[in-house]
Amino acid sequence: MRLRALLENDALGLRLLGGEDELDRSVRGVMTTDLKDPSRYLSGGELVLTGLAWLREPADAEPFVRILSQTGVAALAAGEAELGDIPDDLVTACSRHRLPLFAVNESVAFATITEHVVRQVSGERAGDLAAVVDRHRRLMTSGPAGGGPEAVLDLLGSDLDLRAWVLSPTGRQIAGAGEPLDPALAAGLAGEHLAATRTGRRGPHRLTSHGTAYSLFPIRNTGRAAGPAARDVRETVLSDWLLAVEADAGDWPAARLDLLQGVTQLISVERDRRDAARTVRRRLAQEVLELVQTGAAPAEIAARLRVAAPVLLPGLGAAPHWQVVVARVEWDQDGGQAPIEAGPVTQALLEEILVDPATAGAESADRIAVAHTGDEAIALVPLAGGPLPESEDDGPAPALGLHADALLAAVRAPLSAGLADDGRLTLGVSAAVHSAEGLRGALEEARHARRVAAARPGRVCAAGHHELASHVLLLPFVPDDVRRAFTARLLDPLRNYDRRHRAELIPTLEAFLDCDGSWTRCATRLHLHVNTLRYRVGRIEQLTGRDLSRLEDKLDFFLALRMS
Repeated sequence: MRLRALLENDALGLRLLGGEDELDRSVRGVMTTDLKDPSRYLSGGELVLTGLAWLREPADAEPFVRILSQTGVAALAAGEAELGDIPDDLVTACSRHRLPLFAVNESVAFATITEHVVRQVSGERAGDLAAVVDRHRRLMTSGPAGGGPEAVLDLLGSDLDLRAWVLSPTGRQIAGAGEPLDPALAAGLAGEHLAATRTGRRGPHRLTSHGTAYSLFPIRNTGRAAGPAARDVRETVLSDWLLAVEADAGDWPAARLDLLQGVTQLISVERDRRDAARTVRRRLAQEVLELVQTGAAPAEIAARLRVAAPVLLPGLGAAPHWQVVVARVEWDQDGGQAPIEAGPVTQALLEEILVDPATAGAESADRIAVAHTGDEAIALVPLAGGPLPESEDDGPAPALGLHADALLAAVRAPLSAGLADDGRLTLGVSAAVHSAEGLRGALEEARHARRVAAARPGRVCAAGHHELASHVLLLPFVPDDVRRAFTARLLDPLRNYDRRHRAELIPTLEAFLDCDGSWTRCATRLHLHVNTLRYRVGRIEQLTGRDLSRLEDKLDFFLALRMS
C-alpha cells in the first residue's frame, strides 16, 4: 500500500507534518517502538509508530531519525498522547532526512493503525503471490520448467514471510525453502496430521511444538495418476503428502487460506507428474512379479531383470543383487461396510518406507520398483555390488541390504497415528539373492516373514529373513484356540496372583528367562536380593506346578510369554 492511502482514511487519525513529496512510498509492514535505536528490528519499508518516550531532550531527535532513514523505513508516525504537539526538533530532523512524518491523534490507538496496515499489506501480498502461483501452475502443468515445489515455497518465504515444507506421510522432507526441518519435528508433525485426518477434522490442522505454531495443510493426490475419489479416508490417509507452514492459520483471512489451498493444489500437480514417471518402474515390478508367481523359466525372468537393472540403477555394469519386501495394510471393518481398497495405498507407502528417511526430495524413490496384488504390495529392491559376501569357517554370511527393524524405526510413530486403533501395517524382508533362480524363494521368504510380523502385537510390525530359522516362524501358525489355552494354563495363575498381591511374578519370570536362569544377573536387573528372587521363583513354581530348573518347563514358559 502507499503512504497516501493512510491519509485518505479518516478513521486512522493521521495528520501529515512533512514529506508530502514522498507519499508514493510503499508500506510493507508496521512496527511500534520507543527504543532509541530500533534498527535491529527493521528491515525496510515499515511505517514506524512511536509514543516518543525515547525523546528526553531535543538532541535525541536527530540520531533517531537518522537511524530510521538509514534502515529504509517508509515513514514515521508520532503519537500526540505523550507530549501533545509534536516537537519541532523532530519535524526538522525528518525534513532534513526526507522522512515523511505523521502525527497520530491521541484518540486513536496504535493497534488500530497496525491492524489496518497489516490487513492491507497482507491482502496485497496475497494477491501478488496468487498471480505468481497461477503462472507457476501453468508452467508446472506442462512440465518441470516451473522449478518444482521448492520454487513456490521460496515464493511463500519471500512474499509472505512464511517458512514451509512439503512432507511425506512418514515425515520425510520432500521439499523446503531454507533450513531443513528437524527430522524428529517433521515426524511429529506428520503424526499429528495423520491423527487429525483420521478423526475427520478438516485442514488446516494447527498445533504448537516447543513454542512454535504450525499449520498443516493436506496435499491431495487429485491429478491424472490419482484413482477414483476415496469412499473412506483410510484409502488415502497413509499416502497423501502435507504442507507444513510455520504459522498459526487460525486468524488468517479467507484470501490467505485460499492462497495456501492453491499452493497445495500446485504441489499436487507436481506429485502427479512424479507419480506418472514412476509408472514405468511399477510396471517392471509387476511384470517380474507375474513371471515369478506363475513359475516362468529363470531365463525369462533374468531377461526381465536385465531390462529393469538399467532403469533402477543407471550406469551399473553388472547385474545387481535383489531383495524382496512384502507389505500389507489391513483395516478393521464393520459387517455393513464396503471393503477398503488398501493395495494402492500400501504400494505408495512401501515406496516411501524404502527411501532413506534422511534423504530429502521426491526423486530419491526412483530406484525402487513396487507392485501390488490385492492388498499386498511387493517391492523389488536392487542392491548394487559384486558377489554376495562369504563368511569364514562356513558360518552365516554377513547381512546384505535392507533390515526389517531399521526400515520401520523412523516411521513407526507417525504411521501408528495414521493407523489409529483400527489399522495395521506388517512388513517382511527377504535375504538378498543374486540370480533369477532365487527370486521365487525370496518372495516366499518375504511373505513368511510378513506373517511372522503379523503375529506380533502392535500397529506397525516387521520381520526379517533371519527370523525364519527361529522358533518365531512356528508361532504364527499355532491356532488361536490352542494359543489361548496354552498361555492361560501357564500364565493365568500368575496374573491372578499379581492382581491380588501386586507381586510382579510375570515381570520376574520374564527377567529370569531373559537372564538364562542366572540368579545373580536377574537379581541385579530387578534390583532385588537373591533370596527375594528365590522366593518369587518358588511361588511361580508352586502356582503352576512347573520346575524352572528344567529346560522343558523354561521353554514352555518362554513360548507362553511370546504368544501372550
